[in-house]
Amino acid sequence: MSALTNKTFIISGGVSGIGAATARIAHGRGANLVLTDLNEGAGAAIVKELGERVLFLRHDVTKEPEWISVVAETKSRFGKLDGILNSAGVGRVASVEDCTLEEFRFVNAVNATGTFLGCKHGVLAMKETGGGSLVNISSVLGLRGMNGAPAYCASKGSVRLLSKSVAMHCAAMRYNIRCNSVHPGWIETPMVTPRIQQSADPAETRARMEKMHPIGRLGRPEEIGALCVFLLSDEASLLTGAEFVGDGGLTA
Repeated sequence: MSALTNKTFIISGGVSGIGAATARIAHGRGANLVLTDLNEGAGAAIVKELGERVLFLRHDVTKEPEWISVVAETKSRFGKLDGILNSAGVGRVASVEDCTLEEFRFVNAVNATGTFLGCKHGVLAMKETGGGSLVNISSVLGLRGMNGAPAYCASKGSVRLLSKSVAMHCAAMRYNIRCNSVHPGWIETPMVTPRIQQSADPAETRARMEKMHPIGRLGRPEEIGALCVFLLSDEASLLTGAEFVGDGGLTA
């Protein structure tokens, strides 16, 4: 991929997992980055790791005033905004009988509402400066159901169709803003790895998860990160309203 010099991206959930992997690749190609998360310690660490052209902001993605502040700080520091990766996310394991209303609302507040707010304020900022790209992390569980994850499936399905709606709006308005969703399978991230380690039989759990993927293994964050960087870049200029699956063949 070509250089991203003079491009500025916000990455929510940008200090670990897919967000951090995307940040490392984009930074290596010259992008300016605003990484947001609630984990201030991890935020300080990745800023130290990457060095210049990186800003960390503590950010609760469920709160609209904080999105307004993050976008304003991004424009103040780097002059404009060229794209947002909405990768902040949470998961809960509980069946539809056991999932509490509070758990359902929390998962959807982070995964669905947080992504909506990122799209809304990304569009408002980028339409004024010639366009850009929105990339929203959904999941294979935004394409298919799974027992024990009603809140997560609902939230990630929401991200999928939200992305298409935003893409259609921006195209109709001729904003030159693209919006796509990314659907990872099981990836070696801080959301997935603890689930394996804390299971009754970690080796069996890992083997079962790997068997779900025809490729024979779990995905790596940088593999999804490379896809996200491509979608953020101008090289993906034709791509909008689409879903990009990175699951080692799981949904095939």
